[in-house]
Amino acid sequence: MSNKKSPLLNVKGVLAGGKQNMVIILAAVALFFVFYLINPSFASDLNLNNMAKSFVPYAILALGVTFVIATGGIDLSIGTVCIGSAVLAGAICRTGVALEDGILWLTIPIIVLTGTVFGLINGLLVAKCKLAPFIATLGTMLVSRGLTSVVAEAVRETSSAVKYPTVGWFQDIFVKYNGFPVGLLWVLALTVICMVVMYKTKIGRYILAIGSNEEAARLSGIDTDKYKIIAYVIGGTFAGLAALFYTAANPSLTIAGGNGMELDAIAGVYIGGTSTTGGAASIMGTILGSLILVIIRNGLNLALSGGSIVSATNITYAVTGVIVVGAVMLDILKKKNAAKVKIPPTAEKKAEASKS
Repeated sequence: MSNKKSPLLNVKGVLAGGKQNMVIILAAVALFFVFYLINPSFASDLNLNNMAKSFVPYAILALGVTFVIATGGIDLSIGTVCIGSAVLAGAICRTGVALEDGILWLTIPIIVLTGTVFGLINGLLVAKCKLAPFIATLGTMLVSRGLTSVVAEAVRETSSAVKYPTVGWFQDIFVKYNGFPVGLLWVLALTVICMVVMYKTKIGRYILAIGSNEEAARLSGIDTDKYKIIAYVIGGTFAGLAALFYTAANPSLTIAGGNGMELDAIAGVYIGGTSTTGGAASIMGTILGSLILVIIRNGLNLALSGGSIVSATNITYAVTGVIVVGAVMLDILKKKNAAKVKIPPTAEKKAEASKS
């Protein structure tokens, strides 16, 4: 398959993605000022740091699952895999609130490796066993939640809840160093890497080709099973990476903490413009979509913090749901418009002349 004819290099597609990203940026700026007017503490240093801590793990989760969605698949397991891997590693390494407790450095490779293994399992179930992605990843979501809890309970001989140090080198690397949110630098670096992989390498081109038309990709010589597996492995690995940042920011963990994380990550991908059926992906859009969700969640929490009887969490879910449905509907409309046959004006005049 010739790279020169790849739809990834379509200039119109790039321009359309840029326009959509600009709309998301303007929406994010508008929301920021609205919430600032409602509650000026929204723009305080403390709140901005809290937003950064919340944004980083969700953005990394979303980056990984973008590759999965680009194939036309879905991964519902990334949330529980993210937290489960941290719970498992903390139990095995016997971490605690003090740096001296357990073997903290060993948790890093264990967490990332656990995420990668679950990603590989998902890829094999989808590509080789031909299970529907929804069913396969729903199963691994439940397995990861139960298995990591059982192992953690067996190792600790108590509950599966684990604790990590609240201060120290772990936080310096993954959360904040001398007051600066270093997690944002990690997100920037991972975003650049994902953009290169998605748009400049064979892996990304083949993943998008599979999402666009899997049968055509297979007939053109692409090993579709192999690149599907790679997409899910990327998603699992990024779930493990996200766990590092989540754990450093939230040192007290239970397996229930992963509930709903996958939905927020997937919502950010859809809001960012990645096609729900695969074949088109926006890495920068994923980051911006995740940012929009963090702004909404944090802004509503502050706006409704003054003794309101309405739960900010429930309002956030409702607003997020509306935004996701709107983003999917826009994706459908774009595809319908792109599928319409456009007759050039000259050809249309010639057709009319021949009729007369």
